[in-house]
Amino acid sequence: MSNIQSAKRVDIVQIKLVREKTMLYQNRKIRSPQDANQLFSTFLGLVDREHFLVMCLDTKNQPTCIQTVHIGSLNSSIVHPREVFKTAILSNSASIIVAHNHPSNVTTPSSEDIEVTNRLKEAGSIIGIELLDHLIICEDSFLSLNEKGYIN
Repeated sequence: MSNIQSAKRVDIVQIKLVREKTMLYQNRKIRSPQDANQLFSTFLGLVDREHFLVMCLDTKNQPTCIQTVHIGSLNSSIVHPREVFKTAILSNSASIIVAHNHPSNVTTPSSEDIEVTNRLKEAGSIIGIELLDHLIICEDSFLSLNEKGYIN
């Protein structure tokens, strides 16, 4: 018996960001949580499950892309920073705003909402992409975690 192992094949890959479609945003820049909510709500529409979204912004706070990172159940969505920042890195973003909807139509943040916000803030500071806000979107209202003091 010999201890010679067979060679390992290594894939040669290329990573691309693929644009699926576009939408027109009249304001051009995100100047407030209200602006971000308007764009997220237009993108999201009416859905029956929790969707976690990321909006990537350039250095002038102009949105460059939006992605649905995760679709959860009626009342939860598990999100990992690597999935949130993957699109931001590939699109050379200066900053991001994240959002998710509450199908319950109650904007009160859960402890998980606050925890994921803190994890994203920390991860963003490490890689140099700032988390500007995390919005909780309901049918007729929204909450900015930044305005409520949850993002330091």
